[in-house]
Amino acid sequence: MRVLGVDPGLTRCGVGVVEGVAGRPLTMLGVGVVRTPSDAELGDRLVAVERGIEAWLDEYSPGCVAVERVFAQHNVRTVMGTAQASAIAMLCAARRGIPVALHTPSEVKAAVTGSGRAEKAQVGAMVTRLLRLDAPPRPADAADALALAICHIWRAPAQNRLQQAVAAHRTPSASRRQTTPGISRTPGASATPRTPGASATPRTSGASATPRTSGASATPRTSGASATPRTPGASATPRTPGASATPRTPGAPGATGASGIAPAPGASAAPRTSGASRAPRTLKGRSA
Repeated sequence: MRVLGVDPGLTRCGVGVVEGVAGRPLTMLGVGVVRTPSDAELGDRLVAVERGIEAWLDEYSPGCVAVERVFAQHNVRTVMGTAQASAIAMLCAARRGIPVALHTPSEVKAAVTGSGRAEKAQVGAMVTRLLRLDAPPRPADAADALALAICHIWRAPAQNRLQQAVAAHRTPSASRRQTTPGISRTPGASATPRTPGASATPRTSGASATPRTSGASATPRTSGASATPRTPGASATPRTPGASATPRTPGAPGATGASGIAPAPGASAAPRTSGASRAPRTLKGRSA
């Protein structure tokens, strides 16, 4: 991987090219600074920065451009100049179709020195050691540009895996299902009616082709009217405590009573009670 690091600035715009992969020794291909006169017009200075970056892109043809992310400072004028130079670097890379990565100063310092609050001297010393240079690059903007390139080489594989994982997580699960053309799978209508509404196979509590509910049914098995009366109401076979075809209740004196009148409810045609009997065999009769 070949990365062009850009430390944006109007007066001094540091640039540096580093080649290598994460976990292996890195090689510096070039380092320098694009300078612009401070007394020139802003437009002319931006054009000078653009030409300088275009020259570096033509010479080294990097696969990626790492630019320092601009952060707020107390000096608004310095921030505006840095942001404008940063935009020029991103414009030149995007014009050629080269990917652009932004890294904050804290990320760069933490990647190179292990501390996000390292000083400029510490960053230059670590860049010299990592790239096996004889002396730290001068000025400090050039060392910062090389540090940006090193930071991106080390962080790019992890960032790519993270982006792939996020993209795979955002993929809707519905797109992975094999849908049949012409069949709707919305919560409304469905080819296979399994909703609580109307259904081709009536299994709901409403009307059904096979009446198994508590309403009217072709096979009366409910507690209402039934072809086979088995309820406590009127019945073809009277088995209730009222009138009975075979009266076996106590208290009846004879088959028809003493006056020959049919027995009232509670009397029995066949008196088998302990009171009266067909043949009156009382003690008085035997004595007579």
